[in-house]
Amino acid sequence: MTPRVCPSCATTIAPDNVYCANVEKKLHPGGSVYETVVAMGTFNHFVILKFKDGVAVEELIQGLEKMVSGIEHVKSFEWGKDIESHDMLRQGFTHAFLMTFNGKEEFNAFQTHPIHVEFSGVLSPVIEKIVVLDFPSNLVKAPA
Repeated sequence: MTPRVCPSCATTIAPDNVYCANVEKKLHPGGSVYETVVAMGTFNHFVILKFKDGVAVEELIQGLEKMVSGIEHVKSFEWGKDIESHDMLRQGFTHAFLMTFNGKEEFNAFQTHPIHVEFSGVLSPVIEKIVVLDFPSNLVKAPA
């Protein structure tokens, strides 16, 4: 039997395996099986913020962009300001930031990196509310 290539992640599937090693079988609530690609070690750092009144948010975001550009552990970084949610759903939060890393080890190195530690000292005093989620990825639908 010849090896096959996974259409989701392009990994070679061993001839004796039905699924790619990066695919998990899960159950829908109704009981049918679906598959998700386990992102190859991708780890995410998701932060949702509400800044204190009077804060120069644009300057802080520029500083954040500069910080992530100077830390090699950050694989990608994106951010946005909420413009659509109803106030009741937003709960006062205005900005979201997402950083991805090539695994939890890279995230841990980022957490203790001197540039991150220094920037955290600048950012922390201007935050009114914050939610932070750190999690490994489960890719359900790959980008086209």
